Amino acid sequence: MCATVDDERTDVTVVAVDSPDDIVKARQSGRELATRLGFTLTDVTMIATAISEVARNITSYADRGEIHFSVEKYDGRTAFVVRAHDNGPGIADVSRALEDGYSSGKGLGLGLPGAKRLMDRLEVHSEVGAGTVVEMWKWV
Repeated sequence: MCATVDDERTDVTVVAVDSPDDIVKARQSGRELATRLGFTLTDVTMIATAISEVARNITSYADRGEIHFSVEKYDGRTAFVVRAHDNGPGIADVSRALEDGYSSGKGLGLGLPGAKRLMDRLEVHSEVGAGTVVEMWKWV
């Protein structure tokens, strides 16, 4: 079930991700916005960790991508939204990729499932050969 976008969106911050240094930049950008939005230190840490996980997936599996941060209205509520997208190989079995311990690479298989637990909502849209979009949000 997808949330309904209410067409209210603040400026979007975009961080290009193509190296391990960019994982840190993405994490810091997300942390700064979450702090400005008034999230607790615990929530800020959870958001930053989830961003690190999806950014690491970009550098590990797709080489490069972007992470967009915005504040949007969904179903009449305000959300801090993180959209990570790449043009990598895609995920053949998204539901399996969201299970703890499953990895198509050399990882532990904890990244996407962990990010899902840390955020209020996480959706993955992927097409083999065309890339992946991970959208996650935390209610403000």
